[in-house]
Amino acid sequence: MTISYNWLLNYLPKNLSVTELSGILTSIGLEVEGTELVESVKGGLRGIFVGEVLSCEPHPNADKLKVTTVNVGGERPLNIVCGAANVAAGQKVIVAVVGTTVHPSDGAPFEIKKAKIRGMESEGMICAEDEVSLGNSHEGIMILPAEAVPGTPAAEYFGLTAPDTAIHIGLTPNRSDAMSHIGVARDVCAYLSHHEGTSYSVVMPDPEAFANGSPGPVTISIEAPDACTRYAGISIDGISVAESPDWLKQSLATIGIRSINNIVDVTNYVLHEFGQPLHAFDADTISGNEIHVSRLPEGTKFVTLDEKERSLFAEDLMICDAQKPLCIAGVFGGNNSGVTSATKRIFLESAYFSGASVRRTSLRHGLRTDAATHFEKCVDIRNVVPALQRAASLIIAVAGGSVNGGLQDVYPQPLTPVEVAATYNYIRTLSGKAYSNTAIRNILSSLQFEFVSETEDGFTVRVPFSKNDVTQAADLVEEVLRIDGLDKIEIPARLNISLVKALPSDRPQREKIAEALCGMGFQEIITNSITNSRYYPGNETLVRMINSLNSELDVLRPSMLESGLEVLQYNINRKNPDLALFEFGNIYASEGTGKYQQSAVLAMWLSGNARAASWSQKAEAGSLFFLKSVVDQLARLSGLDKLSVQLNEAQVLEWKIKNQVCATAKRVDDTLLKQFDIKQEVYYAEISWPNWYDAMSRVKIRYTEVPRFPEVQRDLALVLDKATPYEDVQKVTRQLQIPALKSFSLFDVFESEKLGAGKKSYALSYTFQLTDKTLTDTEIEGFMQTLISTYQNKLQAQIRS
Repeated sequence: MTISYNWLLNYLPKNLSVTELSGILTSIGLEVEGTELVESVKGGLRGIFVGEVLSCEPHPNADKLKVTTVNVGGERPLNIVCGAANVAAGQKVIVAVVGTTVHPSDGAPFEIKKAKIRGMESEGMICAEDEVSLGNSHEGIMILPAEAVPGTPAAEYFGLTAPDTAIHIGLTPNRSDAMSHIGVARDVCAYLSHHEGTSYSVVMPDPEAFANGSPGPVTISIEAPDACTRYAGISIDGISVAESPDWLKQSLATIGIRSINNIVDVTNYVLHEFGQPLHAFDADTISGNEIHVSRLPEGTKFVTLDEKERSLFAEDLMICDAQKPLCIAGVFGGNNSGVTSATKRIFLESAYFSGASVRRTSLRHGLRTDAATHFEKCVDIRNVVPALQRAASLIIAVAGGSVNGGLQDVYPQPLTPVEVAATYNYIRTLSGKAYSNTAIRNILSSLQFEFVSETEDGFTVRVPFSKNDVTQAADLVEEVLRIDGLDKIEIPARLNISLVKALPSDRPQREKIAEALCGMGFQEIITNSITNSRYYPGNETLVRMINSLNSELDVLRPSMLESGLEVLQYNINRKNPDLALFEFGNIYASEGTGKYQQSAVLAMWLSGNARAASWSQKAEAGSLFFLKSVVDQLARLSGLDKLSVQLNEAQVLEWKIKNQVCATAKRVDDTLLKQFDIKQEVYYAEISWPNWYDAMSRVKIRYTEVPRFPEVQRDLALVLDKATPYEDVQKVTRQLQIPALKSFSLFDVFESEKLGAGKKSYALSYTFQLTDKTLTDTEIEGFMQTLISTYQNKLQAQIRS
């Protein structure tokens, strides 16, 4: 949240510097994340004055330059060399003097220094409008009217508003009471009252008091009291919709709100002043002069202010007239009832809508507005009428007009405030600080808590409607601690804690795998389990969020693939194309209402170069085979020597143990990559962690001494049909169960017409070793002959010599 420093000072009983105010706000839990100087013109025209050109002569050493003397109200005229073609004696101009930092419309600021230009001294700069951010023209210097007075500061001449400071606050979700300037001022006043021993209160604006309950031209009817507790309105006739005054535009600009027109700007101003959303209707569009707060049938079409037609839900609360819907209550206005430049009469609304109702409607339609953000956190129902009066007063002040009738306030069932009881000792015990009874009472009173009853031991308070998060005694402790200062909580010299070891049973195995992947150049990522349902069209097993954070985070992911593709897209778009990533995460599926599955997965993504180029090797592009080697290494590390791998009909590699798939790897489909705007190949592997971990858990570790007898290596080249996969060679080799065969591997694949049509060659390396003796040449030759005859008989292989 952003507040304006100048704006906030209007409600404080004493002036505080930005530094002082930032310290107080952070201390009371409204952490200031940063401050930012805001000026209507960059640089605020500091060091720039109105000048009068007294003389203008050609530069003796440059055809396009002029040598001028300029009066800027100083002791003597300044000598300034100027390159503008339109400079002439007698003109009133704006001048940046030596030492001034000039802020152009485009480009970096620069300082004006005394200089010699082609041998002539120059003591300033006569400025064009784009050189001082007063416009974009660079056709020549700015020429002011003849009545401009030399020496007048430019900021004063152009009537610039005073610079402001935007204070950025990291507001926690429960602090709806501080979502306004008056709400922040209330906390600051409570802090000052507690620490200075003087009672301070917020300086409230004093709007015109309008007659309440008098008949007006528009009648109000609440037909959905479960979603609208209070609705007030006032009619104003004879307004002129126009540009807002500078003070109003500057106040909104400081907090990042664009000015629209004087009517809309006032409603935005009061929203951020009181925290109470308002809405202005063009009164001429209200059929029958009736306002009905009601719900409409499912599927009713409604065009909102953004000119989009929306299909309403039966639960959506609407503001309607006698014939049609005008506005989605608390969320967004209608296209045909908003204020336009032709509007002369308005009906101004201020209401209290159910936070739950507004939140659900906002999320259903994907409309996140300032009004919805305030309503969904619950506004202060006491502000409905004061905010309306304030807005009506401001509208009359900036747009003219007069109130037609009186202010109407429909509040059939007044809300009952929450009451909370606590003891003074409980507050001292939980806070860890020895507050006096008087200090506790004064802090709570300054925050508008009303004491219903009190004894020496404790009290009962009535909670103000602005504090909807206060429901129990512990919440009162938080309020006391905040106003005293969270930075003033004493930390004891000794802390007593219990160390409980409750790590997941698979934690060591996860760490082992993660360390291995990091060692192979992979980086671990953590992505959101909540993702976008549009990634999974037609998936009937999605677990959908009841109260999603926004329209793009509405389901629990059924696959890890898409989450990683978002990370790949982000990095590739920022010139980081070589990526090897992994994540331990969960995927989810639904088998019906209340029946959900959660599965742990280890996912790996590979894109770009798997190995970077260096002096000793060329870059190696990522491939399915590279990713296969990674999974194979993890299998060996996990002791899973009996995993079989094969390529299925869908061109997906599958690792199985006892016919149960525990890992897969594939090249990501181009259609999916296009959806994420990824223009390079991506390979994806997924390990079913429960299956993998279960297999790891059954592995028995056996230790053997270092072999005392040498190992022997032999190579063999086989010519096979192209259709014969290497997996078949592995299978028949393992079936022989040669005791001395320690290992074997493929080190070359060769294809050539010389081998014959439809043929290819596999070159394998075999390692033989016994633990009890040295192998003889005869024994090794026998092993090799066994292998050759098996390949010839079962694979129809030929031996290359």
